[in-house]
Amino acid sequence: MSSRLEKGIISLEKKIKDPRKGLPDDIFRFVSRLTPMINVDLMVRDAGKGILLAWRDDEFIRGWHLPGGIVRFKESIHDRIRAVARKEIGASVRFEKGPAEINEIIRPHKTRGHFISLLYRCSVRASFTLKNGRLKPLDPGYLKWHKKCPAELVEPQGIYRKLWSGNWKIYEKNRD
Repeated sequence: MSSRLEKGIISLEKKIKDPRKGLPDDIFRFVSRLTPMINVDLMVRDAGKGILLAWRDDEFIRGWHLPGGIVRFKESIHDRIRAVARKEIGASVRFEKGPAEINEIIRPHKTRGHFISLLYRCSVRASFTLKNGRLKPLDPGYLKWHKKCPAELVEPQGIYRKLWSGNWKIYEKNRD
């Protein structure tokens, strides 16, 4: 390895305090241009209410999406599911031992353009209530149950439109 490249790598590593807690944004963006990201998507379903979605509005995408997150270095997939549930839903969830689906998502842009998405079927306690606080509809993070697939489902998650078809039996395996 050239000494210039080695110095660059050392400089990058010094900026990363603990990769298990995530990467600084600029380094994350760089890494996402080099390798696929592995993420979990949480399909939180309630028979009477529908599927729980969160509103997202950032430089990459705008619309409703299944709560989800990218697996951190040396973090188990199940720990990432728990962290996403706490952060995005404000509650713990029960989930399957394995994913209901594994999907590869390749987008045309360079940054955040390739994902391996693991869809997990999840449930919340019957007493769960949405915790939107002062958030208004269309504020990032706003939660809402959807009985029908919204037209504004984010494009990369278009693969999940079928979740509203009513054929839940295909997602019943691997239940705790």
